[in-house]
Order: sequence, then structure tokens, then C-alpha cells
Amino acid sequence: MNIHIKNGRVIDPKNQLDAVCDVFIAAGKIAAMGNAPAGFVASQTLDATGLVVIPGLIDLSARLREPGNEYMATLESEMSAAVAGGVTSLSCPPDTDPPLDEPGLVEMLKYRAKNLHQARVYPVGALTTGLKGLELTEMAELVDAGCVAFSQANAPLTDTRVMLRAMQYAATFDFPLWLHPQDYFLSKNGVAHDGEVATRCGLAAIPVCAETIALATMLTLMRETGARLHIGRISSAAGVEMIRVAKRDGLPITCDVSINHLHLSEMDIGFFDSNCHLIPPLRSLRDRDALRAGLLDGTIDAICSNHSPVDEDAKQLPFAESEAGATGLELLLPMVLKWANQVSLPLSDAISKATLQPARILGLDAGHLSVGASADLCIFNPEADWEIKPAALKSQGKNTPFNGMNVFGKVCFTLVEGLVVYAL
Repeated sequence: MNIHIKNGRVIDPKNQLDAVCDVFIAAGKIAAMGNAPAGFVASQTLDATGLVVIPGLIDLSARLREPGNEYMATLESEMSAAVAGGVTSLSCPPDTDPPLDEPGLVEMLKYRAKNLHQARVYPVGALTTGLKGLELTEMAELVDAGCVAFSQANAPLTDTRVMLRAMQYAATFDFPLWLHPQDYFLSKNGVAHDGEVATRCGLAAIPVCAETIALATMLTLMRETGARLHIGRISSAAGVEMIRVAKRDGLPITCDVSINHLHLSEMDIGFFDSNCHLIPPLRSLRDRDALRAGLLDGTIDAICSNHSPVDEDAKQLPFAESEAGATGLELLLPMVLKWANQVSLPLSDAISKATLQPARILGLDAGHLSVGASADLCIFNPEADWEIKPAALKSQGKNTPFNGMNVFGKVCFTLVEGLVVYAL
């Protein structure tokens, strides 16, 4: 199908493009920018006057809950949520039921996702069998099945010898490891940041050192083995500084932050709002500001949604008993725009944190609008002002700490491989 996108403001961070021009799509790829290629006849025209055309968003952490947790969400519901949020590619953590520790499970997930003809799915394989932290999975077989990296998700890996062996093996074959730094024993039974709110509310606390001690172990073993490491969902000022030093030392490390921690702090828990029960916990205002600064100076490479739909019954429990997680796929774009507006960041620079940078972490030739690239695009109205209402979200999980917040930026069209998969 040939598609002509006309009169849109096209923003492409990789090619440093920010101008009003037309985009021409043919055979699932970007055929030309500005002027139509010879012989081009459009079978569909999208009028993007007053709209912004960007590469499709790429989300580094989106739980689809399949297989095994369909009561929380289904592949159909979450893929619909993804394209409604302008997300054209996403990676999903391995903490399904059963975990993604066998090639057959990975192949099944990719097959099911592909047949939905919506966003592209890149599974992250389980680092250890059953995520139990005891035995390494067959990483090479999982890569052949379609895994892009290996992770424990939020499951603990307390045996440092297993972590050392994992890094040695991964370094041998250049497999990237995606790890979440949180010491199991220091965070055990904790539900909130060890600060003013946890003390006032009597909530079991998770100190910042739970993150920094785990991160110190990972960095030490990384230096020992030369493994490539991606740190997922950093949450503290101290953690950001440790990664800053590691990058300064030339270590092959990348890092992301969730939209929740970019905008919220422990103060937003208020009177036990279980929608703010997250992993990692929302930390202090100082930590939040440090995350923003780290994202601006490049210490933090990318923004993700950390999409974790949760069953409503599990969220309606008292804060300490509720299940951690928040929906985020449909909110990634407006929350990135809100952050960019608050820190006066050019739109192109902000967009790169959710497109080009995640693509580089995933090792994909994506997140840009170069001629010949796959036509994965998001077209949105930057002036559209709307209120976040959980009932209106397409995700099966309606749990969001941004409930009732007014945001701007509404996705009008999402294209994947040259096909319109979502239209407002």
C-alpha cells in the first residue's frame, strides 16, 4: 500500500529533521521525504496538518501478561493499548507464567503477537530457569527463538556466583543482560521508599542502599567479565551517580527510567493510594530531580512505560497488600511531552529518549525516518488536551497513578510497516 502523509511537522532525531514536509510510504518502507518519488500513486492519504509525525515509540518494558496471567491482561488488549499510545515496538520482561525460559514459549509469544498485526514484540528471555536464580537458561537457544536480551525481571538473583557465570557466558557471546538493581534482603516485604511518607504511614520501607548495593555488585562483576549491561528502572540519585561514573570509566552500560519515577515521588502516595505501589518504589523529590537531570545529561539513556497491568481486585487492597504495578503504554507519549515541557527541552531531544535511544539499546535499526527504513510511525496532535481516565484506556489494566491528570498530546494515527494499525 502506498501512503501519502501530507503537511505534517516531521521530527526525526537521528537525521536532525524538524520541518513541515510530506512523507511517502511504499511497500512498508519510507520511500521519500518532501517530494514524491517518480511514479508514486497514493492509495491512501493522511492529512497531518497541525499534527506531528515521529518515529513510532519503542518501549523497553511492557508486560503483556501472557502466557499465564490472562486475568490481568491479554495479548490482544495490551497490543491494542500499545498502538493507541503510538508504540510500534516493545520488549516484554520474562516474568510470565511460566517464565520465558524455553524456546517454545518465546516462539509462541512472537507468533501470537505477529498474527495480531499490531506492534512488534521483542521478548526478553529468562536469565535463570523458572527465574529461580539457580541455573542458567539455554541462552543461545533463546536467542535463536527471538530473545533480544536476558533478565530476571523483578525476581531476585541472590547467588553472586550465578550472576558471575551469567555475565561470563553472556560476555562470550555478546548477549546483553538487563538487570533490575534491588537487593532482595534489604527490600524484602518493603512497599515504599525509606523516607517521610513510609514513616508517617507506617509502611515497610525499601532503602536507597537496596538499589546501590545491588548495583555495586553488578558493576563489579561487569568490570570483571566485560559483559554488556542494561540497568532497568533506576530510581535514586545515588544510583544515577554510580551509572554516571561507570559510563565515565568506559563501561558498556545503558540505563532507563520509567515515566512514573520521572514525574512522581513518595509524596504522591498521599493517603495510601495503591496506584502508587510500584517496583521500584517512588522515592524522594531529590531522587526524582536527579533522575530528570540524569536523563538530560545522557547518564540515563531512555524512558520506558514500565507497563504492568494489574487485576483490579489486587489493586483495591490496602497499600501494603496490593499488587505493585501501573499501566503505562497509552501514557508514554503524553508523559514524555509533559516532562519535555517542564524542563524546556526541544521536542526532538525528548522524542529521541522514547524512539532512537531505546532502538539502540535493543540493537534495532529503528526509531528513525530515514528513506528505506521500515515505516513505523506515530502521528499525534501536540495541542490536544485531555484528562486521563482509566475507564477510557484500552489496556485491560486500569491502574494508573496519573488518574485525573490533564495532559497534552493525543495519538491520531499509528503505522507499523506501512499499515495504519490505529486511527483515532
